[in-house]
Amino acid sequence: MKGIIGAICGDIIGSTRERNPLKTKDFELYPPRSTFTDDTILTLAVARWLCQDKDSQDVLVENLQTFGNEYPYGGYGGRFHRWLAQENPQPYQSWANGSAMRVSPCAWVAETLEEAQDLAKRSAIVTHDHPEGIKGALATCDAIYLARIGATNEEIKDHIEIRYEYDLSRTLDEIRPTYSFDVSCAGSVPESIICFLESEDFEDTIRNAVSLGGDTDTQAAIAGSIASARWDVPKDIADEALDRLDDYLYDAYLEFQENYF
Repeated sequence: MKGIIGAICGDIIGSTRERNPLKTKDFELYPPRSTFTDDTILTLAVARWLCQDKDSQDVLVENLQTFGNEYPYGGYGGRFHRWLAQENPQPYQSWANGSAMRVSPCAWVAETLEEAQDLAKRSAIVTHDHPEGIKGALATCDAIYLARIGATNEEIKDHIEIRYEYDLSRTLDEIRPTYSFDVSCAGSVPESIICFLESEDFEDTIRNAVSLGGDTDTQAAIAGSIASARWDVPKDIADEALDRLDDYLYDAYLEFQENYF
């Protein structure tokens, strides 16, 4: 199974480890309290936007607000929470990784890299119009799209480093000991991409992301969204995540799958 399921699995698996760093890859994937958070909620809001009218920013804003307000305790940042309550919401110069965690549907809809980049930017700027917020969404979407069309790890690494000036030369063993909670795109997106580049399969990618500590649900969602473009998500891992969605979210997931897979 490929597609946005990678982001959903990563979010749910990482949900119980946020601010509770493990610093190890040896852990239970789905402990009892594992649940979806804002990463899954807003990924599916973007997915529904793309199903309804990908050319309309108004439809995107409507879906982000509808999904966000349906789950007011999704774990949003304070400024996004206020954005949800506004009648005419405006972007607020966010550089945080919310733009990257929700972008994966754009890479699956796009027919070219240029279209992926356009959709990624438009998915971000309604809230995250800071250059770093846009860059995080673009880099994540590019990595997913390139993995989807069969680019090698070296090709993905070179593209991201040259275009977005992210340092992807570090190893996880170098990053892990001192890495801590960081919600910025600049401080979490490169690390999440490295988790994919240094992995052997989908599950290994998720274990890498959680093992760093920090904003684990979002890191695992970003890394997982790339990994699920390279490898099939094992059925048992996917089923465990989908079983934790309620009907509203599951219907949005199925709608996207039926439209684009």
